[in-house]
Amino acid sequence: MKRSIRGRIFLGLASLLMPAAARAFEADPAVAAALAKPVVSADLTRDETRSFVEARIKKMPEAKTLEEWTAAADAMREKALDEVVFKGAARAWRDADGRVEFLGELAGGPGYRIKKLRYEALPGFWIPALLYEPLELGGKRVPVVLNVNGHGSLGKATAFKQERCINLAKRGMLALNIEWVGMGQLETPDNAHWMINHIDLCGASGVGTHYRIMSRAIDVLLAHENADPKRVALTGLSGGGWQTIFQSAFDRRITLSVPVAGYSSFFTRARFPSDLGDSEQTPVDLGLVTDYAPMTAMLADRAAMLIFNAKDNCCFASDHALPPLVDAARPIFELHGRANRLMTHVNHDPGTHNYLVDNREALYRAIAAVFYPDDPKFPTRDIDSSAEVKSAAELQVPLPDDNLSLHAIARSMSRDLPRPVKPRADRLLTLLRADRLEVDPEAAGEESLDKRRIRRWKLRMGREWTVPAVEFVPSGEPKGVALLVADGGKRSVASAVERHLAAGRRVLAIDIYNTGESTFPSHAYLWSLFVGTVGERPLGIQAAQINAAARWAGRGGDSVILESAGPRVSVAALCASALEPDATAELILEEALGSLHTLIDERVPYDRAPELFCFGLLESFDLDDLARLSQPKPLERRIAREPFPAKK
Repeated sequence: MKRSIRGRIFLGLASLLMPAAARAFEADPAVAAALAKPVVSADLTRDETRSFVEARIKKMPEAKTLEEWTAAADAMREKALDEVVFKGAARAWRDADGRVEFLGELAGGPGYRIKKLRYEALPGFWIPALLYEPLELGGKRVPVVLNVNGHGSLGKATAFKQERCINLAKRGMLALNIEWVGMGQLETPDNAHWMINHIDLCGASGVGTHYRIMSRAIDVLLAHENADPKRVALTGLSGGGWQTIFQSAFDRRITLSVPVAGYSSFFTRARFPSDLGDSEQTPVDLGLVTDYAPMTAMLADRAAMLIFNAKDNCCFASDHALPPLVDAARPIFELHGRANRLMTHVNHDPGTHNYLVDNREALYRAIAAVFYPDDPKFPTRDIDSSAEVKSAAELQVPLPDDNLSLHAIARSMSRDLPRPVKPRADRLLTLLRADRLEVDPEAAGEESLDKRRIRRWKLRMGREWTVPAVEFVPSGEPKGVALLVADGGKRSVASAVERHLAAGRRVLAIDIYNTGESTFPSHAYLWSLFVGTVGERPLGIQAAQINAAARWAGRGGDSVILESAGPRVSVAALCASALEPDATAELILEEALGSLHTLIDERVPYDRAPELFCFGLLESFDLDDLARLSQPKPLERRIAREPFPAKK
């Protein structure tokens, strides 16, 4: 690229270009205090985000007949698989082959044995598992139960999970106990669940890895010579409850779904932040296609037992989580003539986040009703098997030394990205889904400081966002305007304000989405996931807000310099400039991110920079590409030495 004086891009380390001290002005405490003074309420961004997402969540389809419901459910299911689970490059995973290897067995207890095995969820991505198999099966076809676990470090060795599998085997069923990525044997930083957001960045649906882990496990169970394909159950607690509803809604091989304290409707989550859910629970675009309430109703042609806890100390407490699900699903079960197949249980003893005896007995009752309706003697009381619980070491399953991880999958996918095609602004607009916003300003106070005027503004943008802003007007005729954004919010840019005021410029410091005053009282990264699941992109919101503020700041014909401070807002500023090159006349990026590859190569957690993991962005663009789209304006980019330092 030709580096003219007009189009300079500085790509070296900041210290090699210009020491920060040489650019900085000592901040006037009065300026710093003016920037720190609140403009909006602490809850405003949370409340606006809640309204934003609620308006976009897929509502329960209106269906008066079984035919209408069946058509709507089939459409949601297929769209979810095509446009969420196997979105983008993950499409190739849908029918991927995988091996299964049995690796010996353990003596169990009375009437059953434990077979060790591993299976490929994706080529090279092996999952350890344990098959609890009754000793006397003969030629009988028996029910199969897939048991999944939640966020627990012991994973498949968790005592209450072992006891459940033992109880199922003692009742004559095949019980498969699988490991979940990030837990038990797979508990490594490279399998942290937010690593699926790194896969998203590469243009493949990260949640597809979770789906494949479960669907391949069902394959393993149904390949057993004694498996009854008409009697297939799936159950788990917490994150396992999420796995249960997610897989059951879209995989019709499952005939009995028993999620335990694992999910609630997106509408419920918007009002109860404890339920918001991790990366896999809130995947990109799911809420645009369906919601967990209609997903529950999708079970109406089969059977479900919804188990929740009355005093849940984690999430999904029964009083707020369960009723909306039942209200949505019951009419659909009735359309099917199967009202008795929607079962519920609320646990009161101990009532906390658990899958202990009382909840296990609810599972057995559901199995008796659905799989053994003609057997009044089917045992529904828990059989004490605590003495048969084995150690994690005993249950260890050998895995290949080069077994893939979520991070390895993302790293492999990113290697040849972005793809060698000409970067285009219209493609960027499609990825960011950045609506053009217009500013409706509301004055929020004014004061004077050493012959300078300070104005505070609530910049209403569109009908959904309010961006807090502080404007500094120098004495005399302003010489253009500087628009400042920062990872640390406007309160962190006092020295930059002084520098631009000294140059005679008007200064507008703003807090764009998820920075400064525009962040959240809690759960900030989970709200960003929520925005993504309803089809929008936090990075697109930030870019749109920057451009709206730039157009408003330069409304009198003033030339606008856009200056950012920090790796997160540097990307937002580049995106804004690439989308609307004419909105700003010059771009200065301090402590900027050098490449999106840094996010993957340095394993940056999603919660450190949630907006940067924009689905498919790296597939089409790296940051140099965005810089080129910003040309020919002057552009200075000073790369941070360590954009996301390790937390102490």
